[in-house]
Amino acid sequence: MTTPQPPSFPPHRPRRGPNAEEGDGRTAGPVPVVAHGANDGRHEAGHGHGAGDRGHGAGGGHGSGGGHGHSHAHGPAAPVSRHLRKVIAAILIPFAAAVLVGLAVLWPGGAPPHERTGVGFDRQTQQATVTKVVELSCQSVNASGGTPTGDTSTAEGSSAVQQAKGECKRATIRVDTGDDKGRTFEEIVQPDQSRQLHEGQEVVVAYEPSAPKDLQYSVTDINRRLPLALLAGIFALAVVVVGRLRGLMALVSLALSFLLLNFFILPAILQGSNPLVVAVIGSSAIMLIALYLCHGLSARTSVAVLGTLISLLLIGVLGSLFIGWAALTGNTDDNTGLIHGLYPSIDMSGLLLAGVIIGSLGVLDDVTVTQTSAVWELHEANPTMGWRGLYRAGIRIGRDHIASVVNTLVLAYAGAALPLLLLFSIAQSGVGTVANSELVAEEIVRTLVGSIGLVASVPVTTALAALVVSADRPAQGAAPAAGSTAAAGTGAPARGGRGRRRKR
Repeated sequence: MTTPQPPSFPPHRPRRGPNAEEGDGRTAGPVPVVAHGANDGRHEAGHGHGAGDRGHGAGGGHGSGGGHGHSHAHGPAAPVSRHLRKVIAAILIPFAAAVLVGLAVLWPGGAPPHERTGVGFDRQTQQATVTKVVELSCQSVNASGGTPTGDTSTAEGSSAVQQAKGECKRATIRVDTGDDKGRTFEEIVQPDQSRQLHEGQEVVVAYEPSAPKDLQYSVTDINRRLPLALLAGIFALAVVVVGRLRGLMALVSLALSFLLLNFFILPAILQGSNPLVVAVIGSSAIMLIALYLCHGLSARTSVAVLGTLISLLLIGVLGSLFIGWAALTGNTDDNTGLIHGLYPSIDMSGLLLAGVIIGSLGVLDDVTVTQTSAVWELHEANPTMGWRGLYRAGIRIGRDHIASVVNTLVLAYAGAALPLLLLFSIAQSGVGTVANSELVAEEIVRTLVGSIGLVASVPVTTALAALVVSADRPAQGAAPAAGSTAAAGTGAPARGGRGRRRKR
């Protein structure tokens, strides 16, 4: 039921809602409407104020001498003042221009060519299909022919006995791509081999043109394109269904990030550019694209960009310091050794530092955007809160975020290095010995430097957001609204009105 009002009343007045209580907002004076923030079409929820002893909360009544009603606007944050937008633009526009100049100057135009080594990933590969599999005795195909003797308790001895007495398989494989499409070759699969082949299976084969004709092709891996593509499709569908337009923009930014990684960062490093400079420029471009595309061009997003940038600079300084101090070369496995062999001019320690910066960027985006949004929402809930109050409230949220994200980051690195950790556990090496090895020390430095930058991003971003949002001037109409609120205490005569309690 709607309470009749005189024509002189403002059009947006509180009405009696279905959940209103007797006495909630009932007054003997006028009931002005006070709007906090810009009313840009967002949902308004009225707060009833009466003379009772109810407390003032997010959606309840407020005990005061003279009752009055007012409405809070909830939804996207109102734009900041033009002055603040100019200040933020004066900082970020030169930064974005410098990133564009860096991209133009260092753009590689493709990876430099080299002669294939035939080692690891540096091999010619084709797609193939297993057309036939026949079981046969391993003794008939092994070169030794006789039963091995020796210590069968070891892994080598046990494997030799299985190869001599077990059942092997002869697989016929047909090449499906390349110049030799349709050509077939045979391969023997040992019983203790981890990768067993079966008829109809799609595989990846390596081609070595300098080998004898019957040994030019060999199976190197299983073709996993279909399950990986299906999984990627499920992921994209889940992101779009749940995130809707925001999720779609996240997928677009993810695709652009991969394009920058494949067409700028990696080829530029291979061309001989400084890996640290390339990583900083590439990461900055990815950060600008991802944040503004996913969260919109606003002051709130710009504060998150500034917080991320400051944290990345801290990570770069700490990473450079401790990688040099710990004498980490970045050349710790076969793949990095192959890179160094093919391109000796690449600074492998700089490549390690570039990996630290790029790896930390994704987690930093999450933290800085969350902290900025938290401060903005706190300001929307209580526009009178100063920057110190906003900072204290935001940092309490950030502490919970730090505890969960740092734990996630460390466990992610530990999970990736689990086979290595298991190997050290089998070797029964001490913790100090394991941590001192370059292979593990590299991961420790990577994890701890990234975590320090992550922890630092919380107070830095929270302070920036609190300063920006509290320095802004109230929107037009806020001052008169405050005056109207004060005037409401005089109890000017008018017909009674009823507040409306916001639904939770």
